[in-house]
Amino acid sequence: MIATVFKRLLLACLLVCTVAACDRDYQHAPLPAASNVVILGDSLTYGTGAGSGEDYASLLAGNTGWNVINAGVPGNTSADGLARLSSLLEAHEAGEQKIDLLIVELGGNDFLKHVPEPETIDNLKAILKQAKARSIQTALIAIPKFSPVGAAFGNLSDHPLYEKLAEETGTPLIEDLFSDVLAKNSLKADPIHPNAAGYRLVANQLQRALMDMGFVKKN
Repeated sequence: MIATVFKRLLLACLLVCTVAACDRDYQHAPLPAASNVVILGDSLTYGTGAGSGEDYASLLAGNTGWNVINAGVPGNTSADGLARLSSLLEAHEAGEQKIDLLIVELGGNDFLKHVPEPETIDNLKAILKQAKARSIQTALIAIPKFSPVGAAFGNLSDHPLYEKLAEETGTPLIEDLFSDVLAKNSLKADPIHPNAAGYRLVANQLQRALMDMGFVKKN
């Protein structure tokens, strides 16, 4: 009887420890002001559809005090982002600027250009692997699945490849960031880009997500 009770207690403790360990996997130490954060992306990161300084990277920098490098290039696919990542990281390392966090926002142009999904997944995996090999923390932004009908009727959802990729690579995933904004006409400059109000909402939601992950200190 005692042995049975002991076994049950041991199993319960193991379960609690396992859950706690899983929670810690996505809980990070807050990044102090002046930390270097790179956002690797396309036109959504660049800020197409809004004015200078209205992109979400600039807004995030203002809200956190981080040095946020906007590495968004309009038209970039995941392959383009991968191709320029190494030189981007090396340039900052050469200037002795340690990169504390890489946020990846890519895939939308892959969907628009009908790039085979396995290629997009492989490119994103390679980007995350390259950053982690340099001991750079990473986070992944999910992009909506391309759907003209969904966009027209305000019903967009993240492409499922991001959730799977995040699980396989152990990367924190920021969900519904652009799906929520691009589903509302009042927040769009055109069918695929937010306007200034949309980017403000993106920046606020991104900051909250990073706070939940531990990167941003809670007030």
